[in-house]
Amino acid sequence: MDVGEVTEFTIGVEVACSDALCGKLGRVIVDPATLTVTHLAVEPKHGLGPGRLVPVALVGEVTGEISLLCSTADFDELEAADDISLTTGVNGPWGFGPSFGFGVGGGMGGLGMGTTGVSPQAVASDHVPAGEVEMQGGDHVHATDGDIGRVQGVFMDPADQRVTQILLAEGHLWGQKRVLIPIDSVTGVDDGVHLKLSRDQVRDLPSVEGFPSG
Repeated sequence: MDVGEVTEFTIGVEVACSDALCGKLGRVIVDPATLTVTHLAVEPKHGLGPGRLVPVALVGEVTGEISLLCSTADFDELEAADDISLTTGVNGPWGFGPSFGFGVGGGMGGLGMGTTGVSPQAVASDHVPAGEVEMQGGDHVHATDGDIGRVQGVFMDPADQRVTQILLAEGHLWGQKRVLIPIDSVTGVDDGVHLKLSRDQVRDLPSVEGFPSG
């Protein structure tokens, strides 16, 4: 399939509702059994407010940014993209409770400031619908003989929402190139992306720089 016939979801791209920007793409939610995209997890602008899970049916045109077929008011009513839980821990002498840290989805727990007692800490974790998995920027891509790079995005066939390719950043920060991994070379998308290709085979794939987006 020609790259121009598919929809590109690059992690970090801006997402716009019909009346205003609403955030940026944080994660792509996939049904691992059918390898179809079900939702986009959109992070709010400037980290203010909760993120939302956008059903892929609400995705409109994708040309640099992702346009949604809903207003910001409708967006705010969608399912939350993060689960918030409270944990408690006994504060140390300087008020740092043991629950201070980063949640599974990158959320940051609160910092207890008391010197004694127990302080509740809010921890955010990624919300993923039951039976589905998330793909986010920085997820490891595993070749048959070791790690080969990190996920940068997902290409989808708009006709049936099936993943067609995975966008991979291969190499180190300097000298890095982007390559497309065909979905038939992917053996699994849980706990990173697993390939049936070796690292040398991935390195032999052509760079996608200069290909159109969307």
